[in-house]
Order: sequence, then C-alpha cells, then structure tokens
Amino acid sequence: MKKRVHAFYSGRVQGVGFRVSAEEAARHFGVLGWVKNLRDGRVELVAEGEQATLERFLEALRTGAMKNMIAHVDLSWSSASDTFDEFEIRYY
Repeated sequence: MKKRVHAFYSGRVQGVGFRVSAEEAARHFGVLGWVKNLRDGRVELVAEGEQATLERFLEALRTGAMKNMIAHVDLSWSSASDTFDEFEIRYY
C-alpha cells in the first residue's frame, strides 16, 4: 500500500548537502516527492511510495552521510496522493 511521509528535520541540516543527499536517496529507492529548506533552519520533506520502501529511505537518511547533522526528526504518515512524478529539491 502506498503511503506518504511528511518529515521535518532539525539540527545542522542546511548548507551541508542534506537536500542533495535526500534527492539521491529518493532516486535510489524510487521514492517520489520533494525536499526544501525552511526559513527557521529546518528541512521539510514529503515523500510517497510503498511504506516499506519509505522506511528504508528514511533509515538511509538517518544513518547515511548526514547522520551527524540531524538532531531531531518529526514524522507524520498519511495516505499517498499519487500527485508526484519525481523527487525534487524545492526552493522556499
């Protein structure tokens, strides 16, 4: 079953390549959605795919090259909207 995860990452997650890492991981796992910096210093991410795939994607972000930059992750799950064709970096 396809799901949507909405995540907010805090810590030192801006200006360190976090969005590019998320985009690369999303392409690797075949996840669709977007990631963007927020003005308050957090990074917001919305991704859709099979729940097991999304869990592997999130684990890859949590344990990958950016693991020491992430202080906290706030996740919420919902049904997929099936409105995305790719995974992209958005700018404000």
